[in-house]
Amino acid sequence: MSEFSKLFLQSGLTHEELAGELGVSSRTVRRYETGQTSARPRDIRVLKGLLAAGAKPVTRPAEAAPFRFIDLFAGIGGLRLGFESIGGRCVFTSEWDQNARKSYALNFRDNHEIGGDVRVFSANPEMVPEHDVLLAGFPCQPFSIAGVSKKNSLKRPHGFLCDTQGTLFYDTAQIIAHHRPAVFVLENVKNLKSHNGGDTFRTIMNVLENELGYHVQSRIISSEPWVPQRRERIFVVGFREPTEFDFDALELPAKEAGPKLRDILDPHEEVDAKYTLTEHLWKYLQAYKAKHQSKGNGFGYSLFGPDDVARTLSARYFKDGSEVLIDQPGKRPRRLTPIECARLMGFDRGDRRWRIEVSDTQAYRQFGNAVVVPVVEFIAKSVEPYLRTAIAVSAPENPSRVVPTILRPDGRRVAA
Repeated sequence: MSEFSKLFLQSGLTHEELAGELGVSSRTVRRYETGQTSARPRDIRVLKGLLAAGAKPVTRPAEAAPFRFIDLFAGIGGLRLGFESIGGRCVFTSEWDQNARKSYALNFRDNHEIGGDVRVFSANPEMVPEHDVLLAGFPCQPFSIAGVSKKNSLKRPHGFLCDTQGTLFYDTAQIIAHHRPAVFVLENVKNLKSHNGGDTFRTIMNVLENELGYHVQSRIISSEPWVPQRRERIFVVGFREPTEFDFDALELPAKEAGPKLRDILDPHEEVDAKYTLTEHLWKYLQAYKAKHQSKGNGFGYSLFGPDDVARTLSARYFKDGSEVLIDQPGKRPRRLTPIECARLMGFDRGDRRWRIEVSDTQAYRQFGNAVVVPVVEFIAKSVEPYLRTAIAVSAPENPSRVVPTILRPDGRRVAA
């Protein structure tokens, strides 16, 4: 009898109960039990922890989860991980990139079917299941913005359809307008707030606050307290009803106490030589940096050691790795490996293991486009008590709320 089988027998759990604790299917538990598949070390540790706790855990059925959420522009699921950590159940996912969908499906094995292009669903929002919380890491696209006063003078309609149509924020707004979730959490690059002199962000806030009627707060948060990377992102939290939640008042952990690269790097001897820069590429990067330094510019590669905190990992990392090169004394520097990137972004962390079955190029793109998971977990935990109150108020939905009207593409003004 395998170690897993012995522990499973001692636990007194059903296959379904243990599957819920491990985050796998009951079929996988049966395969572990029969020896068809070797149990992951992480799963054995979790099972030992359950036994050490001395009590049989009670696993809620999926339909009894405290709240339901949807995951738009999902990437590989960083926002989802954050809100699953406080008990939420994801009921809908939209992601257009086929490789990201592959990684998402691989790591959320009990997942529903993944939806593709969000524009299909914003045009038909009734296709999206009912939900309490909407999560969206929508891409930042330039908005063609004209002032409302100018539009009025030209007798042109204004509102979020006109101001943001053709952008993916518009599609997010359409789904919010139709479903009226109790809470939404949006994520974007830090520069969204200053884009186009601040007009883009002001337009977004006008839509969310004045046209959709939400109580909205935003904050730029750096990932340094949680991972050895300086990665700043803006998070926008909106509640349909008034709340005492104060985003700015949240006390963040100290950056100085955060981890360093040594905490996510593999030993040099275990890293495949293919991640070491070729002599040609290393010479090119050195010459490129020297040329710009002579002109007083800061362009060029960045080299880091085990006691450092890295620059922001970007989706272009697959090209040359120049923004985060790891020093190898006596040798040319190297790129991070994909699994090190998973750790740098907080996907592979503690007992959570992240499976990578795409090419290195696709993996670098996916992690470079992702959110830092422990940052989202922190936000989710901070929002949780207010989220639960907001959901309680929503059921039944407050009859006094004003249902907004929106201008549809055919010119009709309809209730959301």
